[in-house]
Amino acid sequence: MQTVTVPEIVEHLQRLSPEKLVVVYDFVSYLLERETGQTLSRTASEAFQPMLASEPVLRRDWERPEEDLAWANL
Repeated sequence: MQTVTVPEIVEHLQRLSPEKLVVVYDFVSYLLERETGQTLSRTASEAFQPMLASEPVLRRDWERPEEDLAWANL
């Protein structure tokens, strides 16, 4: 796994649009919630609920042999 430092992350964050920063914030909040078991941000939890709800349905498509073949050379 690649090692990344906080200053490297900050450097990339400074180049993102405000809209993308909201997405990053929600994702980081989600990761922290999973790790600590505590809700940190209502926005983060709400943002990831549709993703979590759709995962089982999408998994059926992702796990098809046709999908593996389509992505094999990438």
